Amino acid sequence: MTEEPDLGPRLPPRWFIRSFWMLHRAAYAVTGGRIGLRSPTPKNWGMMRLRTVGRRSGAERVAIVGYYEDGPNLVTMAMNGWGDPEPAWWLNIQAQPDITVDLVDGSRAFHARAAEGDERQRLWAKWAAYDEGLDGWSRRRSRQTQVVVLEPRDDR
Repeated sequence: MTEEPDLGPRLPPRWFIRSFWMLHRAAYAVTGGRIGLRSPTPKNWGMMRLRTVGRRSGAERVAIVGYYEDGPNLVTMAMNGWGDPEPAWWLNIQAQPDITVDLVDGSRAFHARAAEGDERQRLWAKWAAYDEGLDGWSRRRSRQTQVVVLEPRDDR
């Protein structure tokens, strides 16, 4: 008898994850941004709104993702509801890394990049402090989940 690999915690169905994020974006839009974003706390990651440029269309694209602060930088992960494909916002960032982020206290310009090596390990461990199941969730993907660092940009 063949033993199945440990894929970590069970995920809700894909339709549920997609519906949740559609409702989250709708709540943000309907309330003019009063609902949908939050600042990180010592126990919970925050929610930010990424505004990227579509790599094919050139049109503005929007995604709401979790983040935490690491000094002046913001840190998020390029995951697609723990599904295997890379999220479209990450593909867009790879093509055009200068982005705008909407936070509770307003919009700011950032330059995005993937963390590598020791920095990635440190940032992954910091994210795991917010989410104990992080390593289990990540085993559901066939590829390594990118840790994305957003560095402030001064566009004056």
